[in-house]
Amino acid sequence: MAHWFHRNPLKATAPVSFNFYGVAGSPAANKICNDLRTTRARLLDVFTDVTCSPEIMKNATDAYFSLLQCFISSLDGTTQENKMRFIQNFKWTDTLQGNVPSAQQDALFELASMAFNVALWNTKFASRLAGKENITEAEAKDVHRSLKVAAGIFKALKEVHVPRLITPAEKGRDLEPRVMDAYIIQCQAEAQEVTIARAIELKHNASLIAALAFETANFYLRADHTLNTLEPECSSKWRKYLQLKQHFYMAYAYCYHGQTLLSSDKCGEAIRSLQEAEKCYSRAEALCKDYRQTKGPGSTAKPSEQLFFLKLGGLIKNTLEKCQRENGFIYFHKVPAEAPQLELKASYGLAEPVPFELPPLSQQCTAEVYATFDLTKGARNDKAKPKEEEVKPVKEPDLKPQQDTGCILS
Repeated sequence: MAHWFHRNPLKATAPVSFNFYGVAGSPAANKICNDLRTTRARLLDVFTDVTCSPEIMKNATDAYFSLLQCFISSLDGTTQENKMRFIQNFKWTDTLQGNVPSAQQDALFELASMAFNVALWNTKFASRLAGKENITEAEAKDVHRSLKVAAGIFKALKEVHVPRLITPAEKGRDLEPRVMDAYIIQCQAEAQEVTIARAIELKHNASLIAALAFETANFYLRADHTLNTLEPECSSKWRKYLQLKQHFYMAYAYCYHGQTLLSSDKCGEAIRSLQEAEKCYSRAEALCKDYRQTKGPGSTAKPSEQLFFLKLGGLIKNTLEKCQRENGFIYFHKVPAEAPQLELKASYGLAEPVPFELPPLSQQCTAEVYATFDLTKGARNDKAKPKEEEVKPVKEPDLKPQQDTGCILS
């Protein structure tokens, strides 16, 4: 299932030296600064390493965040802001705004921006793994977990860390609540896609599959509505993806609901449900074309070329024909004019975000070392201001498509 998921680009950032000459007044303080520089560079490197695993990513993230908290957490036993929090300027691009960076002189902005990229990496890892030929059950679980981990990071940023920023994010920037909401909901919806694929593979009850598909379609609808007030040039492509997925899973919901109705001898209602599935599927096909032709940030998914997509079209057609035959021979039910109202609730399989927690503060960050940082000593370096660092776009590895087997599991 290569190219099944739409992915926006990783955020890019300017290099940061953490060279606080004079301010870092002890060898231990200097070591914290040096380690911040090296752990940040290491974390940025693993974002584009195709061999990186979730374990490697977590270790690299924890190494940097445990040190970065030395400039965020209160270390002097008071409730005052950390005196180092606002000493360094950080520049980051945003996933929907091209290569025009945002900048804030705030270590918390750095933490939020870097964590956002870690969440994006988890979604890209899930997409890459889902694109493997003959994916195993263990790998499918990794896809499922990575998407829930990403949702948990986005959720923690929105609810805990971003509200603490002094300068709120501008409209359409990554740390703006609507954008974060869209990412949270999309990750949950995509995690449920894995659940649906597994339920289909294992031939679970049609009513369960219909309910899961209906809930997933509603997730995509919510994500789309979340973005409807953003500028079209930065959100249209993403929204087309969310819309096509919404119609695709509504088609699934009506198809499997039709099977449930047929098994309950409600053949007329089953036919009407299958007819509605056909309409939703046709709309999803049309949206696939619109999506491919819409310009905007991110990689272009190709869902309509996937067997998982194509198989649904065949399933709807065959199930509808079966219902019509049965109705002509056995039931002779009238087909309702209105499509059935889906009021389906899934009892199982709903994806909840994995809670995100920062690692413990580095042991290097003690009150004694913190006291050796002296902001009054930094003014002498004002004459020799460093040159403006350019923010270069992240060169992401290509996702090479493999033969599509039409299955999420083997």
